[in-house]
Amino acid sequence: MRALRRARLATTSGALAVACVLATAGSAAAKDPGGSQFDVEGNNDNDGGQTLESRIVYTGSTVGERAESAEGFAPVGDWSPPACWYEPKWSPDEFADEFRKSWDIPHASGVGEAYQSSQDYYINGHPYEDFNKKQAGKGIWWDSVRDATRAEEGDPAAFACDTKAFWVENGEAPNVENAVTPEILAQLAYARIKVPDTTVTLAPPTATKVNLPTWAWLDPTRFDEVAVTASLSVDGVNIQATTTAKPVSLKLEPGTDDAETYPASGECIINADGSIGEPYAKGKADQTPPCGIRYLRSSGDGTFDLQATITWDIAWTGTGGTGGDLPDGTFGNDQAVTVQEIQAVNR
Repeated sequence: MRALRRARLATTSGALAVACVLATAGSAAAKDPGGSQFDVEGNNDNDGGQTLESRIVYTGSTVGERAESAEGFAPVGDWSPPACWYEPKWSPDEFADEFRKSWDIPHASGVGEAYQSSQDYYINGHPYEDFNKKQAGKGIWWDSVRDATRAEEGDPAAFACDTKAFWVENGEAPNVENAVTPEILAQLAYARIKVPDTTVTLAPPTATKVNLPTWAWLDPTRFDEVAVTASLSVDGVNIQATTTAKPVSLKLEPGTDDAETYPASGECIINADGSIGEPYAKGKADQTPPCGIRYLRSSGDGTFDLQATITWDIAWTGTGGTGGDLPDGTFGNDQAVTVQEIQAVNR
C-alpha cells in the first residue's frame, strides 16, 4: 500500500523540540491533574496514567481508538484533526482523589513549589476552594486529552492543550479553544474513518500490452458511503457527531511517464450508480475506455506501480442541528502492472 497519509509531524526535529521542552522543566517534577506539565524522573510512563483517556465513544466504520490504524487515509491540504482537546472529566470528589494520586511521588525532589501552587489553585481558594466540592452536582471539571499516537510521534500540536483543569457549570459551554463540541467530535471521527482498499479491476487482468488500452473500474458495492459517529456522555454533557465519507473520484497514476490516461487528467468521476469507470466487455477492444490507461512501453522484466487513489467527500452532522463540510480525504494503493511488448495484436 502506498503511504498516502500526510506525516503527523513525526520528524526528527519535531521530536527533539518536544524533548528539549520537557528537559528544561527539570529532572524531578510532576504533572498535576490540571494540566501543569512537568516530567517526573522514573515515573513518566505515559504520564504515569495521569493523562486523561478520552471518554469519547466511536462507532461505525471505525479503525478503533488508535488512529495509526487508518494509515493511508489523509486529508487533502494542510488541515488535520485536533491533536489535543478538552473533555468533561471529574466530579469534585473524583478530582480530589485524582489530585492526591497525581502528587503521590515518593522520593521525588524539587516538586514542592509546583505542589504548593496547585494546592493554592484547587484547594486554598486561588481561585478554587476544596476542589469545588460545595458545587457538587452543579458542574464538572474539564481537562485536556492528547491523541496518544501523535504525542508518541512528537507532534507539538499534541502538547498545545496546556490549560489547567477548569470548572464548567451545568449547561454552560467552556470558552476554551478545542473544548469538545459537536464539530470537534466530527473532526476526531474523521481521524478514525476506515475506508476500503482501493484495488482497481483491470482488463486485461494479468498483463496488458504496449499501446493497448487498459480498462479500469471499481465495483460500486465496495465503494459506498462510510461513516463514524463520535459520542460523549459525561454527567449531563451529551453530544455527538457523525462524519460521513462519500467516494467521488478515482485518480490513476500509471507509474511511468510513458503512458496516457483516460481521461487525460487521470481522474475518473463516480457514476450515477456509484461505480467508477466501466467494466470491459467483449466487442469494446476498439473503444476508448471512460477510465483507463495506455502504456507506451514495456515494463521489461519488472512491473509498473499503478497508483489508484480515491477521493472522498467528507461532511458531518451533529447535536443541535449542527453540521457542515470537512476537507476531502484520499486513500490509495499501488498495483503492479505488467506491460508486454508485442508486434501485433489480434482483435
